[in-house]
Amino acid sequence: MVDCDYCDESFDGEDAYLDHLAAAHGGELGAIDQRRVDQRTSDDGEGLPLGPIVLGVVAVLAIGAVAFTMLGGGGGGPPVDGIEAAPLNESGDASLLNGVERFPNQGNEHVASGTDVDYAQMPPLSGPHYTGTVEAGFYEETPALGDLVHTLEHGAVIVYYDPATTTDAANESLEGFATVHTGTWQSVVVAPNPNPNPEADYVLTAWRHRMYMDGYDARTVHAFLSEFLGRGPENPVR
Repeated sequence: MVDCDYCDESFDGEDAYLDHLAAAHGGELGAIDQRRVDQRTSDDGEGLPLGPIVLGVVAVLAIGAVAFTMLGGGGGGPPVDGIEAAPLNESGDASLLNGVERFPNQGNEHVASGTDVDYAQMPPLSGPHYTGTVEAGFYEETPALGDLVHTLEHGAVIVYYDPATTTDAANESLEGFATVHTGTWQSVVVAPNPNPNPEADYVLTAWRHRMYMDGYDARTVHAFLSEFLGRGPENPVR
């Protein structure tokens, strides 16, 4: 069952839920849900409004231009003044985000720091959490999961890396993203994967969303940030 984030109704499948959003909540949707509804309309052959098409073309061109600069620069690792510092697009390039998974909301209850929480996914994507948050930055030790979940609720993107497989160039790029995006409601946190046997080299996470990435790609990170950063449920700012 899929629970509606805007009312108390539930639906048997994702398609039925998206149809409901379009019919009942057209004026209330956030940027992410509006994109999903538009994509659903496009898949049904009913056409996509011109605005999203134009935005999508502009986004692809912008990412391509930055990527060209990076690839043609002749440097070693990804420069922190390259795509890491590029402005975010209104939405992420769909061709880079086809691996994104969306999970049910496990709640947002505040619990005392140190409380043991059994999260449905690991790394966690929602659920009971502590009252503290984690500042933007690159971490060599994983902060408390309860604080990380609260940070996701604030609109952060948390990128988990496998210390055994990450590279210096990837770490430099991820640190660049974390240096650029530091706002309370749209921060980037980079931390070691808490799983002893990580499912992928890198795991990109936002509130209720996850994407595995084997091998580092800064363009994909930028697309994920464009799609989800600053769009947490507590105080969406984009």
